[in-house]
Amino acid sequence: MRTSNIIIAHPDDDKFEVLKAFLEALRIRFEIAGEKPYDDNFVKMIMKGDEDIKEGKGRRITLDEIDDLWK
Repeated sequence: MRTSNIIIAHPDDDKFEVLKAFLEALRIRFEIAGEKPYDDNFVKMIMKGDEDIKEGKGRRITLDEIDDLWK
């Protein structure tokens, strides 16, 4: 018996139900990976950064300045 892994990434809600019914009808075992939400602190940090940029609190740097970081 040969085993294979098939990953279906992010199906639409209607397609998800159809795929699930199809696999059940063919008696194919499958797993549905649970959705892992982002950590609340991480989301707050990203949103704060977006607000800061909108308020002009950001700083632009050149590619040369980025290259200098590695020297």
